[in-house]
Amino acid sequence: MYRRLTREYAPFKDVDFKWTEGGADDFPRLQIRVRDEIVTFGVPDEIQVDENGVIGGGQHLSPVEVNELVAQRGDDVVFFDGRNEFEARIGRFKNAVVPNIATTPEFVSEIESGKYDHLKDKAIISYCTGGIRCEVLSAIMKKRGFKEVYQIDGGIIRYGETFRNGGLWEGSLYVFDRRLKMEFAQDAAVIGECQTCGEPDNHFHNCDISTCRVRLLLCPTCEAKAERVLCPLCA
Repeated sequence: MYRRLTREYAPFKDVDFKWTEGGADDFPRLQIRVRDEIVTFGVPDEIQVDENGVIGGGQHLSPVEVNELVAQRGDDVVFFDGRNEFEARIGRFKNAVVPNIATTPEFVSEIESGKYDHLKDKAIISYCTGGIRCEVLSAIMKKRGFKEVYQIDGGIIRYGETFRNGGLWEGSLYVFDRRLKMEFAQDAAVIGECQTCGEPDNHFHNCDISTCRVRLLLCPTCEAKAERVLCPLCA
């Protein structure tokens, strides 16, 4: 019913719903808020939108087209992570560039820093969880001189649903509900490391300080030994 009623509203008639396993405890109640930017990059006056979405963003590629581009052009293709750095600790595309940022507004200064100027003539595939952030990020990158920028239609989720563990994605996907991660198939690679012992791990935990928003990777053994789960700044 929710999907049907949502699509009865004309601007949402073609909305791309994404389904995933989980129960009522995993997903907080729906909240609707009005914001100048759907994802806060800090440049609302720079982003133009029409009835088709963000103007001037990267070309959409299906998951199959992503693999075809990589097969055709090899090292000329660069995956560029559009998420916060900690999300990439448990999963990312092979050989991806992962900017060292903690919040989305840091992307603009990071891109303008010159660190990635050597990539401006490469084929850039920007990617994020569901594709929303890359609608804006790809436009920001193009405005700053990146000549050939793509984005994955439906984001990591659609890519993972298509190829499971058999594509160019490695590891788990960080998600924003109470599960904190998901896998696209059993036996997904574990590429994260416990921040205490260094063993392979992909279990995120919230810092116990309620005002702190840091996520920590902590294996079950180290979690059991710890009196409290604290990030380095709060310890």
